[in-house]
Amino acid sequence: MRRPLAPLAAAAAVLFAAPALLVGALGAPAAAAGGDDAGTGNDSFTIQDPRITESSGLAASRLHPGVYWTHNDSDDGPYLYAVDSATGETVARVTLTGIGTPRDVEAISIGPGDRIFVGDIGDNLDGTWPHVWIYELPEPRELRDQTVRATQYVVTYSDGARDAESLVVHPKTGRVYIVDKKEEGGHLYEGPEKLSASGGNVFRPIAPVDLWATDAAFSPDGRRLAVRSYFGGIQYKWDDATDGKIEREGRLGVPLAGQGESVSYSADGSRLMYGSEGEQSPVEAREVPGGGGAGDGGGKGGEPSGDDGSAAGEDGDGIGGDGLGAGVIGVVVVGAALLGLRRLFRRG
Repeated sequence: MRRPLAPLAAAAAVLFAAPALLVGALGAPAAAAGGDDAGTGNDSFTIQDPRITESSGLAASRLHPGVYWTHNDSDDGPYLYAVDSATGETVARVTLTGIGTPRDVEAISIGPGDRIFVGDIGDNLDGTWPHVWIYELPEPRELRDQTVRATQYVVTYSDGARDAESLVVHPKTGRVYIVDKKEEGGHLYEGPEKLSASGGNVFRPIAPVDLWATDAAFSPDGRRLAVRSYFGGIQYKWDDATDGKIEREGRLGVPLAGQGESVSYSADGSRLMYGSEGEQSPVEAREVPGGGGAGDGGGKGGEPSGDDGSAAGEDGDGIGGDGLGAGVIGVVVVGAALLGLRRLFRRG
């Protein structure tokens, strides 16, 4: 369906003004991390592969230090890309077999035993699909272009179809969780203790999540859950999560860089890595509030450092909140324009 040009023109006008709005509201963007972290996976980098134009998920490899797995959002095929954070270059493209045609791939996570889980869970038509899919495959031991057979799982929700962009696998238990994407309060959904390839897998809500989630990630020790939106994020303590209780620890300093889509803890748990869509999209590193999540889970939840380029505030963390003051209203307008453009093109 063709869309009227007026909304596109208005959105484009705002987008052209975006740099000035951002600089005026937030000052200069945070600089990339220094050379000491190069090659460790703790440094900011830029994805160089021209095939990766809609990086929508991000996961730090524990098998290959400094490598991050990503994928395009849609219209690309059954491909995963291994990107070396030291150079931003793709070091392997994996083609998935044993599955159907991917529809709207939104997330990637790595579970116990170096098993990669891919969430084909997007639904831009707000609950049209009767089911979505999760793909599971072993992480390749050798980084080269290759074909890997994956297992496909059919997923439904106990309370009806919904859009989602966040899939996480607990690094200790291997249980899979999804966070749906709702403007007025989403939920954390828990999958079965073990996914079934021969039957359906019903995910059930166990806890509210107070923002419009575009991605989520577990810390390597499994004791923290980071959830991000376009403009902000929340870090939760994972204790008692199976009882439907996740304790909010604090806000996250989410950088404003294009259309913010992905988040991953670094392999050592000391950094949160934030990615976005677009050609040569940046992946920006930020220190984890409270001090890392590799071994002891860090201290109590704290605030991000003042120089992290955060757009998040103390309280609201949804698309309409994030604690944005009057000086950042322009950023909200820019974000709305980005979302409007994306939806217009995808539904058109």
